[in-house]
Amino acid sequence: MTEDVQKHSVHTLVFRSLKRTHDMFVSDHAKSIALDDDSFKVKMGVKLKAEYGAVLHMPVLKEGKDRVSQLPGSMQGQQSYTQPGDDPDYLIAGTHAYPSGPGVALTADTKMHRNPSEGGVHSMALALPPSHARQDASRTAASVGDIHRHAGGAERSHPPSSALSLMEGGGTRNSSLMRKAPTMPKPQWHPPWKLFRVISGHLGWVRSIAVEPGNQWFVTGSADRTIKIWDLASGKLKLSLTGHISTVRGVAVSSRSPYLFSCGEDKQVKCWDLEYNKVIRHYHGHLSAVYDLDLHPTIDVLVTCSRDATARVWDIRTKANVHTLTGHTNTVATVRCQAAEPQIITGSHDSTIRLWDLIAGKTRATLTNHKKSVRTIVLHPRQYTFASGSADNIKQWMFPDGNFIQNLSGHNAIINTLAVNSDGVLVSGADNGTIHMWDWRTGYNFQRIHAAVQPGSLDSESGIFACMFDHSESRLITAEADKTIKVYKEDDTATEESHPINWKPEILKRKRF
Repeated sequence: MTEDVQKHSVHTLVFRSLKRTHDMFVSDHAKSIALDDDSFKVKMGVKLKAEYGAVLHMPVLKEGKDRVSQLPGSMQGQQSYTQPGDDPDYLIAGTHAYPSGPGVALTADTKMHRNPSEGGVHSMALALPPSHARQDASRTAASVGDIHRHAGGAERSHPPSSALSLMEGGGTRNSSLMRKAPTMPKPQWHPPWKLFRVISGHLGWVRSIAVEPGNQWFVTGSADRTIKIWDLASGKLKLSLTGHISTVRGVAVSSRSPYLFSCGEDKQVKCWDLEYNKVIRHYHGHLSAVYDLDLHPTIDVLVTCSRDATARVWDIRTKANVHTLTGHTNTVATVRCQAAEPQIITGSHDSTIRLWDLIAGKTRATLTNHKKSVRTIVLHPRQYTFASGSADNIKQWMFPDGNFIQNLSGHNAIINTLAVNSDGVLVSGADNGTIHMWDWRTGYNFQRIHAAVQPGSLDSESGIFACMFDHSESRLITAEADKTIKVYKEDDTATEESHPINWKPEILKRKRF
């Protein structure tokens, strides 16, 4: 009687086979494959030659003289050479500093021989006897000897003179001993800031601030379409300027002429003559809302940036559009000018920062480290550095190429504005109404402020749109979403004892991105 064998599809059979294989090998699926001795030796031989070829034949110690005899035959054939008439602490094995062949004794002629590589230079320097000047120095340099004495077994046998000649002659073995261990710098103490005055008068969000060069008054631009000029000392309203038909997003006061510049979401850029309080020039060209503007400190040039993904450079007098800086792929939110190269820096919602060559009208460098929109940039008043603010981090950079310095993490909000004074106090203001104060050098966050909103406003209407130090740097002015302008000053009564630095450095703080 024959049994019918149940027929299965190929698919089922393959999967059954797979399952059996899995069950068989599942216990050691994570084990690494056993090393093949031959291939490992070949690999190590290649690695030694490729990566350590220059230092394979380094000087050996006195104690190693007997070890030389046990070297492979090929190396024994090449005699190790020493300084004639001298018994140095180091004898040089191998012929790295010279062409292959028997070892060459150092003579007056061969001392000046041009060595084929850096390793050879080191071995030459070690073979030369120490000069009289070095020997004199070594008599007083007991500390160097001490360092070698504590450095480890192999080096303990050197007298100070040979240790010094090793170091001066280019020996790299002990140079790390002289290097100081890296230390995190301690932050400088800054007095905390406190709310000093609240100025109300605008009927919409206050979006921008500028302080005039004489430090007598300051200007604010608002979503109520007006520009208001306030007395800095008393906080009283001096003047209101109307003319924009949408939110005023940027204001700047010229230090070279009696002009005030403003830009807004109505695509307009205006120049106001403050002797007549009238608009005397318009700069036409942007295709969408203009978000920020800045004046060049040394030449009569105005730079504006817009939602049309461009920044434009204008000649103030002739109203000519000198350059249109294109390259960003989204709204350009902030622009800053300086006298040194790069003269223009822009930050954009495409999460990049661009450094521009003003003369050519082209990008010098693009910084892509941020992961979110860059809404604000601030230049340090004394150092050749700047900071950028984004929802992911505040980052510090070095001019002229935009080399990354460090991250300032912890202000977990959308950062709309940054300001820095010459004492090294960096202020960041965010969309949720919080202000963080940082030590510029170390990135230590020494104060956090969340001021109450104006009575009658919703708590959700707490946001900082702009902040700026006045020219004396004793006042910090902030423009806020509760329609107020708040002025902060340093707390005169605070001391290092009453407000100590609570600093715990994280070694992983300086992320490299």
